[in-house]
Amino acid sequence: MAMTDTRQNGRAALLSRRAVLGGTLTAILMSQRVAAACSPSPLGTARTLAVGTAGGLFTGLKTYPRTLPLGPREVILSFDDGPASTTPAVLDALACEGVKATFFMIGRNVAANPALARRVREQGHTVASHSWSHPWTFRQLSVEAGRADIARGFAILNETVFGLPGSSPPPVPFFRYPGFADTAPLNEWLAAQNIGVFGCDLWASDWNPMSADAQLKLVMERLEKAGRGHILFHDTRAQTAAMLPDFLRELKRRDYRVVNIVPGPGKAETIPAPAGWTSETEAIIAGKRG
Repeated sequence: MAMTDTRQNGRAALLSRRAVLGGTLTAILMSQRVAAACSPSPLGTARTLAVGTAGGLFTGLKTYPRTLPLGPREVILSFDDGPASTTPAVLDALACEGVKATFFMIGRNVAANPALARRVREQGHTVASHSWSHPWTFRQLSVEAGRADIARGFAILNETVFGLPGSSPPPVPFFRYPGFADTAPLNEWLAAQNIGVFGCDLWASDWNPMSADAQLKLVMERLEKAGRGHILFHDTRAQTAAMLPDFLRELKRRDYRVVNIVPGPGKAETIPAPAGWTSETEAIIAGKRG
């Protein structure tokens, strides 16, 4: 019996190592493909926008009736849910084009991938919080549990990415709710701590399985219709990592410019939503839209 258990454990360990090696090999091959396709004339980051969060901030037209002041054909790129095995390919694609983005990280993924989380910051990207455990949703938690999850998410970023005590004020006071499902009590608590809440203006819908080509077509159609905006992707999605090099080249081809957001002093400048605005987030949560 002991011999059987040993063999079974050995077989399970071997399969586990093969899975890890397989994921690593996939990431390496994807990175090599990206590097080989680097443009001699990269897109680059057009400008940096300092975003103040004094007194709180609620921005992103999918959820809130205000957004950041972008000019025509300006975009902000952000990625949720990492770091993960697909994050290196995303970072390679961004580096290839000289583009900076914001990564809203899940705390438990930071704890599982500390070196990768630090790499994101070391490559000049903005590292923000997407909670500790990505609860679905904060509206199902008590206020106390919600506060604890958010605080733990910022604490692991402080310790792992910024080398600070976990209880320190976050160097990047940017937060995004999982599913954009905020609550009034948590919003009030975050605002009192001068933490900004970010939605987005366009989403890639990359939580839905699709090919990289289909995703590129969908995102560009939405962007062309809007003309500008803060776009949400997920660096945990292989389809997004595969699409990103072509997406960045398409931005350059169509004369879009990338804006990088970083923490700034005081209150942020925002602009109001167009007339007739409604929250798509609330409609989806209420089950009125897909």
